[in-house]
Amino acid sequence: MASEPAEATFAFPPALSREQEEEFRDLDREHGPEYPLSRTSTVVNGEHWTLAALERSYSDRGIHIVHFEKGKGEDPREWSKSRKWFVTFTTAFLCTSAALGSSIVTGDMSGPVSDLNTTQEIVNLTVTCFVIGFGIGPLIFAPLSEVSGRRLPYIFSILFFFIFTLPSALAKNAATLVIGRQLAGLAASAPICNVGGSMADIWAVEDRGLPMATFSFAIFIGPCLGPILGSWIGQEAGWRWIYWVLFIFTGCAFVLTLFMPETLASALLKTKAKKLRHETGDPNYRTLEELEGPSFGQLMATALWRPLQMLFTEPILAFMTMYLSFIYSILYLLFFAFPIAFVNIRNFSAGLSGVTFVSIMLGICLAMVLMPFQERLYNRMTRFGAFPEARLFPMMLGAIVLPSALFIFAFTGAYQWVHWIGVCISGFMFGFALLIIYISGNSYIVDSYSDYAASAIAAKTLVRSEIGAMVPLYVNQMFNNMGFQYAGLLLALVGVIIAPIPFIFYKYGERIRSKSARASQAKRKHSADPEKKELDNESL
Repeated sequence: MASEPAEATFAFPPALSREQEEEFRDLDREHGPEYPLSRTSTVVNGEHWTLAALERSYSDRGIHIVHFEKGKGEDPREWSKSRKWFVTFTTAFLCTSAALGSSIVTGDMSGPVSDLNTTQEIVNLTVTCFVIGFGIGPLIFAPLSEVSGRRLPYIFSILFFFIFTLPSALAKNAATLVIGRQLAGLAASAPICNVGGSMADIWAVEDRGLPMATFSFAIFIGPCLGPILGSWIGQEAGWRWIYWVLFIFTGCAFVLTLFMPETLASALLKTKAKKLRHETGDPNYRTLEELEGPSFGQLMATALWRPLQMLFTEPILAFMTMYLSFIYSILYLLFFAFPIAFVNIRNFSAGLSGVTFVSIMLGICLAMVLMPFQERLYNRMTRFGAFPEARLFPMMLGAIVLPSALFIFAFTGAYQWVHWIGVCISGFMFGFALLIIYISGNSYIVDSYSDYAASAIAAKTLVRSEIGAMVPLYVNQMFNNMGFQYAGLLLALVGVIIAPIPFIFYKYGERIRSKSARASQAKRKHSADPEKKELDNESL
């Protein structure tokens, strides 16, 4: 789907089945009673609709449904490996630029205070406003992609990200700095919400392993690269050069978008149908998307309203969003807390303080290496049938590791006489917990609301980004007024309080889903279906 979240493609085995993916490629929308099957109220076979039956109903009325022709390279999944890898590396680069843009400025937060004669809280807004854009932007870019395809949103979003980074580099006052960051953050959000769909456009499920590893590395490592690069740039060249480097980086990303081909199946089919209508003069060449897809107004209304509606009516979505927002906010909190532990307490230079974020990156890398073990566990638990709760095992492990990491951080970071490796160990453990919780939790949301995955992830992304954006506004006051160890202890205790959430949903998730009209009704099976057993025996 155009708005297919990255979270849907992160999971392996995939959160969306091959059949679901093929449906979304032909008819790009979420299922639901809001949109009747046909705008002409056609009932297909008097039963639940299928795409094949829908196509037959239109064919009977003389309408030619346009498809990709096999073997002609029209389908992005039939493209050459080199072309697919170009798209993969380009989209990964776009994600890296967006993630880097959110955190690279933390490398020198004191420089603008003195140069622009402002306060630290105002300068911290450069992170807050940018991350706010990450939450709001997808509500606009996701439905826009369903109308225009992926290429144009990528081009214009990165172009505006590029343009609005310039005022921050040239800022003569704090207002210009902050407003430029707000606009840049809104623009930079398009890759975050669309790149998962781009991966699904070009790679079949069985070929997605290495491309998704490449993309995962870019999107999770990107934020940690920010303080590493930014701290050395700020130390050696000044804070403005942080923005100039980001400006150059986004400029390179923009150039790459100009050479990106369109990958969205529904958009390519619309172009083909339009060409056939022009060449033949027959107006009956149509795509299912043109005949059945909702209007742009409906898409926007759904994109703005349904995520909020689900957030307040779906317990699974609400509590998982709360958990994932907490760990996301901790990531941004560490961008400010690590310098306190290393620069203020241990007298490290800004550059060396930035290098300590390598510990978080190493934890993320270890988690990525170990994720295939989750695949084996998932396959074993679902051998009699898939159910969403089988996704929660990594999150249950992460729920134990996360507060442990925060306890270590609180009681090693606070004291100068404690070796610096203790703080780095906590960072390593946090990075490990971050990835396994994030992938597991998002996969559980997508599995639980597979027919409404885009809306569920949009709700989570909105809340996660806004909560994460608030962190810079209180983190310095929190650690300075409470004391480092007690501020860290508070975070660790919050981690302990929310730790039971994945365990509770593993036990009661099926019962909770059964009471929801939007959630999956898949049930946990402890043995093979007797009817299936009988059929298997007959075939033998």
